[in-house]
Amino acid sequence: MIYKSGGIAAAMTLALFSFTTPNALAQDDTASSCGTDRTIDIAEMTWPSAAALAHIHATILETGFGCDVEIVTGDTVPTSSSMLTRGTPAVAPELWTSAIEEPWAEGVAAGDVVQLSDAITDGTVEGWFIPRYVQEAHPELTSAEAVISRPDLFADPEESGKGRLYSCPPGWACELSTSALFEALDMDATWNLFSPGSGGALDASIARAFTREEPILFYYWGPTAILGKYDAVQLDLGETQPEVYACNTDPDCDAPAGVTAYPSSPAVVGAAAWVQEDAPAVADYFSKVGLTNAEISELLVYGEENQADAAATAQNFLKTKEELWSTWVPAEVVEKVKANLS
Repeated sequence: MIYKSGGIAAAMTLALFSFTTPNALAQDDTASSCGTDRTIDIAEMTWPSAAALAHIHATILETGFGCDVEIVTGDTVPTSSSMLTRGTPAVAPELWTSAIEEPWAEGVAAGDVVQLSDAITDGTVEGWFIPRYVQEAHPELTSAEAVISRPDLFADPEESGKGRLYSCPPGWACELSTSALFEALDMDATWNLFSPGSGGALDASIARAFTREEPILFYYWGPTAILGKYDAVQLDLGETQPEVYACNTDPDCDAPAGVTAYPSSPAVVGAAAWVQEDAPAVADYFSKVGLTNAEISELLVYGEENQADAAATAQNFLKTKEELWSTWVPAEVVEKVKANLS
C-alpha cells in the first residue's frame, strides 16, 4: 500500500514535471535565442561611440543569441530616413534625434519606428570645460562668467594680454553656437576665440595642456575619449533656452546672440517597428542596453590610446566590462559570448 501510494505520488510528480517543463524550457529558450530568421542590420554611425556600440551589440546578438547580424554604414539623417521609409536598418544603437526631431516623432506616432531605450542614460554633454586641477587651485571658477573674468589665467600664447577660448572646429554646428556665446558674453575685449582647424587639432591642444598641467578653456562634447581620459569640469552657462540656442545656431536668424547653456541632445536606441513584432527577444535586449556618459567615454579611451578601430574597442569592452553588459542578457547568453571572444 505504501509502495502503491509512493508510486502514485511519483507518477503525479513525473506527470507534473512533464507538463510544466516544456513551457519553462521554451520560455528560457525564447529569452536566449534570436527568435527571428530576419537579418538584424545595425547602423554603424560615423562617430566613435556609436560605431563601438554597433559592434558590441552585433557581437552579443550574433554569438549570444544566434542572430543573423549585419553591420551597415550609417549616419543620423540617412539612417533615420531609411528606417522610416523602408524599415532598414533594423536598429540604430545611438541615434541623436535632435537633428531629426519632427520626422522621427511623426514616425513614432505612425508606428513606423520605435525607441527601445535611451542609449545614453544621463544624456549627451556639450559645453565649456576647464581642467579640474585649475578649479581646485581656484575654487571660484565654477561658471563661465567667473572664468571670463580671469583671462590672465588662460592667456593666449600668441597674445598674452588676452585669454584664449578653444572653439569648435570650423564647419561644425557647434562653431556657430560657441561663436554666438562668445559674442553674447561680450568676451571680445579680453579674450580671443581660437579655431583649432580640426577635431584632431582640438584634441591635441587639450591633451598637451593636461599633460603639462596648464590652464585651458575649451569647448567639448561627450561621450568622447577626451572626457573619459582627462578630468575636466563643465562650466555653468546658466539655463538652457531652446529658442535662444536655435537662433544662435541658425545663420539666417537676425536676433542678437543670446546666452544659453547647450541643450542635452537625446540619444536613443531607435529601431524599425518590425523588430518589436518579429524579434521580441532582440527588442527586449535593446531595452536594457543603456550606458552612462562616463561609461561610454571610458570605453572610448581604449580606442584612442591604442589606435583601435570600433570592432577592437567593442572586443575590449566585452572582455573588461562584463559587470555592465552581463546585466543585459540571460546567464547562458553571457557564457556564449565569453566563449566566442578572441
